[in-house]
Amino acid sequence: MDSFGAFPMDGNIVFSEGLIMKRSCSLVAFVFLAIHTVTAHAGTITFGSPGNQFTMEFVAIGNPGNAADTTGTPAVVGSVGYTYAIGKYEISRDMITKYNANFGTTNSLVIALADMTPYGGNGSNKPASGASWNEAARFVNWLNTSSGGYAAYKFTSNGVNDNIALWTTADILDYDTSNPYRSKRARFALPNYHEWYKAAYYDPASSTYFDYPSVNGLTPTPVSGGTVDNTAVYFQPGPSGPAAIDNAGGLSRYGVMALGGNIREWEESSFDLQNNNGASIRAIRGGTWFDGPGYLSSSERYNDAATTDKNLTVGFRVVMLSSGTEVPEPSTFIIGSLLGLGAFMGRRKSKR
Repeated sequence: MDSFGAFPMDGNIVFSEGLIMKRSCSLVAFVFLAIHTVTAHAGTITFGSPGNQFTMEFVAIGNPGNAADTTGTPAVVGSVGYTYAIGKYEISRDMITKYNANFGTTNSLVIALADMTPYGGNGSNKPASGASWNEAARFVNWLNTSSGGYAAYKFTSNGVNDNIALWTTADILDYDTSNPYRSKRARFALPNYHEWYKAAYYDPASSTYFDYPSVNGLTPTPVSGGTVDNTAVYFQPGPSGPAAIDNAGGLSRYGVMALGGNIREWEESSFDLQNNNGASIRAIRGGTWFDGPGYLSSSERYNDAATTDKNLTVGFRVVMLSSGTEVPEPSTFIIGSLLGLGAFMGRRKSKR
């Protein structure tokens, strides 16, 4: 069973498959299981304050230590040595609106998205197209700090679209020599090029890579919306715009939507893969609602400046990690619920 180490502090997780246990399991074993493991579906987490809350659904990406793909772009990509989770859907406009209400407005860090009025409208469940890489990093930092964790990215100035600084050896708890962009204490982050690629193109059943992020690995059928397997939102008229984040075509082999089509997505990684300059050009993947099929394939990778905003074709999604920091304590609510369930099971057992 894949383990993420702990629940995010103050995160409200709802398991989609539930924890399965035999009635003979002890309560102690159940508590350990509930605290330390996550099912194949990573779950749903609630962010924000009452009145301005939203949920994000995460899908577990297992098979740690998988071999890299040597036939895609970059030339060696997709090998990830740890289990992680990735957002099943792209970040929506509503999530950005609620980030602004919870944090951005008060701190002069408002994220303003592209006006999609001519391109299908600004519906709350449409993808958050037009966020720059830097703005996406601000949003991710808030996901971390608002849930009791640590910022993923180091900002040393106050503009919402200012470039990040690098973590250094002076940041002893955060610095990762292999990736000076991301704090090693972060729970949430933008997906790096390996994480994004694996979620899109790796087939865990055959331990091989597909050319397209579809269930069968073949070129998906173009659609304007829907959830049918082996479809994607592309080859559509420009004015139609992207589909809602949960209606944007079929899933990848891991169960992630719209890694091909709908809108392009930021990678955390710099286009040159070095991550050694906060102002470096960043990578983008995935294709848009009006692109042809080649743009959805594993061989295509694009780039733009980290400061580029209002780009109506680019949005992002988030990964959830098991950081190397001390495991947070479970909440009193979780413990109380588990004890209550244990007592209930004990009563049921005594009646048998």
